[in-house]
Amino acid sequence: MNRRSILRSITALIAAPVAERAGASLHSEISGQPSFNTLAADTDRRTARMIVLNQLGFRPGHAKRAAVVLESTTAPPADAPELSFRVLDAATGASRSEGRLGTPALDPASGDVVASADFSTLKAPGTYYVEAGGKRSDPFRIGEDVYEPGLRLTMRAFYGQRCGCKVDLGGGYHHDACHADGAYHATSGRTGKLPNTGGWHDAGDYGRYVVNSGISTATLLWAWELYPGSLRNLKLDIPESSGPVPDFLAEIRWNLNWMLSMQDQSDGGVWHKQTSEAFCAFIMPEQDKLTSYVIGTGADPFKSTAATADLAAVAAIAARCFRPFDPAYADRCLTAARKAWSWAIANPKVTFRNPTGITTGDYGDRNCSDEIQWASAELFRTTGEPLYERAFAADLPDNLAIDTPSWGSLAPFAYWTYCLSEKGSPHLRPGLVEATVEAATLRILRATQNGYGNTLRLQEYRWGSNGSAGNDSLLLLLAHRLQANRAAVDAALANLHYMLGCNCFGVSWVTQLGLRPFQHPHHRPSAADHLPAPWPGMLSGGPNAGGGDAVANALPKQPPMKMWVDDTRAYSLNEIAINWNAPLVFLLAAANSNLI
Repeated sequence: MNRRSILRSITALIAAPVAERAGASLHSEISGQPSFNTLAADTDRRTARMIVLNQLGFRPGHAKRAAVVLESTTAPPADAPELSFRVLDAATGASRSEGRLGTPALDPASGDVVASADFSTLKAPGTYYVEAGGKRSDPFRIGEDVYEPGLRLTMRAFYGQRCGCKVDLGGGYHHDACHADGAYHATSGRTGKLPNTGGWHDAGDYGRYVVNSGISTATLLWAWELYPGSLRNLKLDIPESSGPVPDFLAEIRWNLNWMLSMQDQSDGGVWHKQTSEAFCAFIMPEQDKLTSYVIGTGADPFKSTAATADLAAVAAIAARCFRPFDPAYADRCLTAARKAWSWAIANPKVTFRNPTGITTGDYGDRNCSDEIQWASAELFRTTGEPLYERAFAADLPDNLAIDTPSWGSLAPFAYWTYCLSEKGSPHLRPGLVEATVEAATLRILRATQNGYGNTLRLQEYRWGSNGSAGNDSLLLLLAHRLQANRAAVDAALANLHYMLGCNCFGVSWVTQLGLRPFQHPHHRPSAADHLPAPWPGMLSGGPNAGGGDAVANALPKQPPMKMWVDDTRAYSLNEIAINWNAPLVFLLAAANSNLI
């Protein structure tokens, strides 16, 4: 079966009733994942074990589903419940919606038997809970504003990650100015001290990395461009609030200024990262007295292609976003982008690996052509200059296929920004749109085949799987933007529901968000501040069947979605990172927007 035949079959399958889809085997052919198989057991032997859903709730016009996790009994009780559900008003107990559960099915990702309760027809604002098989879900809200608190909390988490200044989120979550002792490392080709110019701590550690800042900052800037109604008036209560630049952009500028400071003004190249030589202990940021070094490749030209091209792309986007508010800053960004692009074109294969004696995060990328193509596309979208369009088009593959973006795989960003440009060639755009729609169609199918509605294949439950789910949603929302498709929006939002409670643990994977948020991120301030709850608004990396730390490796083998534990020590399962929070902010901005 060729790809177009497969996609036609998938499209027909998506249009089929849910009960038909539950037993489909086509998904196995596409993804290598077992299908979501209908159970042969008598359904009247099944009772509800738990009911899970998005703990923030749903907007009135969006699809609304809960996952009802079922269990068997050796013999059906005399009063065995039918496979039905009700949605009850939390205040009065009155029934507001009822229906039949979807066909129970075994979910290979979790090993659970799951049936879906679809109550999308309920649109009245209020607080409710779902009841099925003698069990009740947690209460949830329906309302136009249900995602506003989550959007603010997850974006404020970036303020909590600021380096080089005092931070105060309120509620006891604060730290003093940190990492003032900066210097050039011998690997940078420079010597001497330098002042700290900001940036965000990358993850649970206090390092700053241009490559991971690249995709994180770009994702946030794209959210600004695509969903301005959600973000223009977002109040973050940061030091720059009430200034001429909206809070959302002001927070981004804190990190962007650091990225710009990593550019060598003599030639336009960009050093790879600024970290200590090794990770510090689990202490507060201001207690870390290790020197924060600008670290290079260790050999001429000392800067890396990936970092340089990433800065070129991000600074080109920033030039568009900041121009209405600060034209001089927009000009500075565009100048930096042009210089960085020229360096990357002249040095296309300068890769990075940690030099001897450096053990902090590597973010090494062996192929930088996608970063260069992305930078070319962003500069073309910003300037319209043919030089950048020619460079973008020269790297287009003959057989185009689009996958989920990540810090090391940025070609999708190149394709999408070119499609969004009003200056692009009408001959190039259709193929890029078609490839994006094909990629989205596969993910729509995965959402219908997963018991909890997410878009991950079995092999994608790996380090940072929640970030992958977020980037799948970014792909789906871009596909919808390029060719409107309500199913793509529903699949994107299903990943949000999964991250906020509709999963096999019934946990919100965002600190201090929802009724049952996880408690023990691999995050130094959360472990060192002696407060009862972790710092707010941070997304856990999530299930990882591959392990990678002592705690994860000691877990008994289970289906991949269940390979997670809420443990500070489990960095391969429970670390936080800016490149995982960024697509979550993007997704919440979309969910809070009237543009989807």
